[in-house]
Amino acid sequence: MVKGKKDWEKNVAGAIFASTLLIWGFSVAFEIFFNNRYQLIFIFSGFIFFQFANFLISRWASRDTLFVNTSVSLIHAAVISSSVMLILVNQWRRSGISKMFEYSQLVEETWPWAFQVVSFSCGYFAYDQLDMILHGLSAGLLPPILLHHLVLLICFTLALYRRITINYLILTLICELHSVFLHIRKVRRMCGIRGIGSKMVKVEWMLNWGTFTFARLIPHIVITVKLIRDAPFNRQMK
Repeated sequence: MVKGKKDWEKNVAGAIFASTLLIWGFSVAFEIFFNNRYQLIFIFSGFIFFQFANFLISRWASRDTLFVNTSVSLIHAAVISSSVMLILVNQWRRSGISKMFEYSQLVEETWPWAFQVVSFSCGYFAYDQLDMILHGLSAGLLPPILLHHLVLLICFTLALYRRITINYLILTLICELHSVFLHIRKVRRMCGIRGIGSKMVKVEWMLNWGTFTFARLIPHIVITVKLIRDAPFNRQMK
């Protein structure tokens, strides 16, 4: 009885989120091919890239769907966090740290390659949503991870359509640096490497907490404070 209810919830959740993903896909395709927004092709490029990575891992490493999904998530975190770091360092050298965080820079301007990186990451969220639906990697009627991905897809895509707050989104993607070590830990445990006393695990633990603090906690506090401080200026501009 319990198993039957769980299967029913999983099927309903899959149908709901597959429908929203399909609508999202049609929306992006319409923008690209009917409104000539060809720069959005990076969204589909990201989707195809991570789907191909899924294929390679499942063919040559393991057919375990959770292992494959986590491994692709690790690739996404590594690629995006590296790209974000390069964008930030490049912009820091071009304009200086103080100008980088001006209201106009974060909301109205777009740093070099920021649009492409946000688009590519958006393609990953769509891939991951589809992979979780197809392989039943989420539980419940409204799985938090699928809701999370749906919110990200909506926010990222609307920002890309309007070409605003792209640089804010780049700052939020700094957290992918922490995700790298989260996924490494998960993949390591899936591979049966659990040496709690080993130096490797201790270094991993330190990197996990270090990147959680400096790549996830502090950046999101700074972003929140910046949004609150900019709010009066934003109303004035309107």
